Amino acid sequence: MMETPTLTDVRTVAISVVDQDRAVAFYVEELGFELRLDASIGNGLRWIEVAPQGATTSIALASGRERPGAEVDTGIRLSTGDAAQEHANMQHRAVDVDELLRWPNVPLMSRFRDPDGNVVYVVEQTS
Repeated sequence: MMETPTLTDVRTVAISVVDQDRAVAFYVEELGFELRLDASIGNGLRWIEVAPQGATTSIALASGRERPGAEVDTGIRLSTGDAAQEHANMQHRAVDVDELLRWPNVPLMSRFRDPDGNVVYVVEQTS
């Protein structure tokens, strides 16, 4: 007999960063995320979570990346009501963002890199 599943949501996804303070500054100051958690977990390590305002899922900025600059596709897709406007905002803030991706029958999107080369996508919500 199978037990009833108790998993209900995705709380957080993690990306590896070299400098947690630099990563927090990027996600909070450049992208406007909120800092949800910054706790010491011993031995000089910290557990840090950031998220867009009101989001249910956060991004953990995990220490430990040894090769800065290597492009890593995180698989993370952030949503926005206006991908073109968000793209323009990122360009204005000098975020390392690629051109808008336009394909038939696919939501408008773009991708950007954080200071550690982690690739994150921005996808326009569709109804």
